[in-house]
Amino acid sequence: MTNLRPSSPKHLPFSAQEGPAGGNAGVIVFLHGFGGDRQTWVNLQTALASKVQSLAFDLPGHGEALDWPVVGNAGIAAKAVLQSIEAMGLSKVNLVGHSMGGAVAALIALRAPEKVGSLTLLAPGGFGPEINQKLLRRYAAATDPSEMEMLLEQFFGWEFKLPKFLAKTTAEARSRPGAVATLEAIAEEIIDGDVQKTLPRKELAELPLPVKVIWGTQDRVLPTRQAHKLPGVVATHIFERVGHMPHLEIPQEVTRLIRQNIGLPS
Repeated sequence: MTNLRPSSPKHLPFSAQEGPAGGNAGVIVFLHGFGGDRQTWVNLQTALASKVQSLAFDLPGHGEALDWPVVGNAGIAAKAVLQSIEAMGLSKVNLVGHSMGGAVAALIALRAPEKVGSLTLLAPGGFGPEINQKLLRRYAAATDPSEMEMLLEQFFGWEFKLPKFLAKTTAEARSRPGAVATLEAIAEEIIDGDVQKTLPRKELAELPLPVKVIWGTQDRVLPTRQAHKLPGVVATHIFERVGHMPHLEIPQEVTRLIRQNIGLPS
């Protein structure tokens, strides 16, 4: 897997996983959630490597894009990703987005549907006003590994065993100058008082491309009911005993659904 950080901000930093020679599936672009980075997708990129090429970007204000010239809400991130896709010469991509990255992916598809082959959205932001704003604000400000561990546990299903290294590495990332202040600023743009801004779900369903939504019943960040009563053409997949991080909790199932959505055999 190739990791690249641009010397000039023509495109966001990314990790690339090469696919098979002569593969005819479009490139997958992975977009992480609030407070994460592109490394969250390593397992899925590896699982899909034999079938398709993939990229995982760091969104503005995250990972190696901490010092990106403009940071903020999902709309700002969508603009940066779309510019990056264009700068890299990608004519059409399959977008996979988690949480805030799901909102980013949806906005890209709404703004430039001709560049998107499919949307796979994992517990996406913007599908309803409810959001655990207290948890996100505490998570943005946290720097202590013990506090980080307690907060991260809220992102996963109740039976999931949190990897020991996760809290430590996440806390270490916050020690970088400006990291906490940047995340706090992004959080305040995502959250509108005590709720979140919402996407036009009807317009999303009218896009000429397949859309899948994946959610866990134990999501304590964005309630699963936001997946209920979506327009019928949106394929909705609800998993029991799964929290807000389905790509880490049930990676095999998520990989299978991504392959279905981009037209690869499962």
